[in-house]
Amino acid sequence: MVELSSNLLLAAFFIYIFATITFSITIYYENSTLGNKTKRWGWISFGLACAGFLAQLGYFVTRWIAAGHAPVSNMFEYTTFLGLTIIFAFLILYLIYKKPVLGIFSMPVGIVIIAYASVFPREVTPLIPALQTYWLHIHVITTAIGQGILGVGFIAGLIYLIRVVDQSKRSKQTFWLEAVIYSVTCAVAIAITVGVFSLNNYSVTFNWINEWEVEAQLEYELPAIVGPYEGELITADQNRFGPLFETPGWMNGVESPRKFNTFLWSILSGSILYLLLRFILRRRIAAAIQPILKNVSPQLFDEVSYRSIIIGFPVFTLGGLIFAMIWAQIAWTRFWGWDPKEVWALITFLFYAAYLHLRLSRGWHGEKSAWLLVIGFGIIMFNLLFINLVIAGLHSYA
Repeated sequence: MVELSSNLLLAAFFIYIFATITFSITIYYENSTLGNKTKRWGWISFGLACAGFLAQLGYFVTRWIAAGHAPVSNMFEYTTFLGLTIIFAFLILYLIYKKPVLGIFSMPVGIVIIAYASVFPREVTPLIPALQTYWLHIHVITTAIGQGILGVGFIAGLIYLIRVVDQSKRSKQTFWLEAVIYSVTCAVAIAITVGVFSLNNYSVTFNWINEWEVEAQLEYELPAIVGPYEGELITADQNRFGPLFETPGWMNGVESPRKFNTFLWSILSGSILYLLLRFILRRRIAAAIQPILKNVSPQLFDEVSYRSIIIGFPVFTLGGLIFAMIWAQIAWTRFWGWDPKEVWALITFLFYAAYLHLRLSRGWHGEKSAWLLVIGFGIIMFNLLFINLVIAGLHSYA
């Protein structure tokens, strides 16, 4: 069953790639004199996206059966489920608006998330006692659905910005827009990097004192740019240059030195890939994408992004705050404890509440609104990745 689950996720990955290609063909026909073919290719693309979604849903169900619990208990499972929710939200929006350009941006998000999830351990493991409750399903699944819908708001906002930002001259807008694209490039690059080293069965091991102050071994699947704090390299024969420096002593989340090393590799490999793309395109990546969006209505995508937040915000609030506090009261006998994960969930809530306030009462539509959605999704990703992977807290088991 576990093997079937993995095969279904792999199938979803490749189907999303084909869907991206067919959505690109749809956009080509939409922008050409062959507009009569747009509808047919749009439905072909949508059908492939549905097939990919069903394959990924099959992965989720079969892994649930194999594990005996909802597969949202670790970073690999949660990240893949987040991708599933984003694709589901896209499918709903496509049925409403029939805009293939949404697929050009949403399908790669599904691809990147599946690829990035492969960075984390994929083994099916028993739940620790703290997670053996139905509140795991209620809290985590609802939170992921909310974040997935908010993610589609980010995608629509990003399309809006690429469409309207003037790429003919350098500005703060072009700089930050390119920074967002660079971040996505880093996610793609680290997935490729991990895949290359995995094919070569690369690993190095350190002795170190872990977050529970117990002597243990820590295995890296990438060459160690940074080693554990006061750690000792055991398999030096595979590491040609050794760790250049150690992680700070305060960075004591679960296996945080290895995760911090992966983060540094994502910056390094992402920078190389980004510079390569810039060299090939001979201009900013956003400037290269902009002509594809010439027939896109900015007002429509401003509306799409707003509607996504209107739906996603209450769902996230329900799962990320209300259900979380109920579970915290049951598990830890308090509703709130200022744990880093709790604090950043509150920051996320306050940020999107501020977005809705500014839009409804101050008239922040268009570009201002789109930039807020980019920042908001950045907060979600910071909470998901940095807080889970680096900072120690009551949620470190994630």
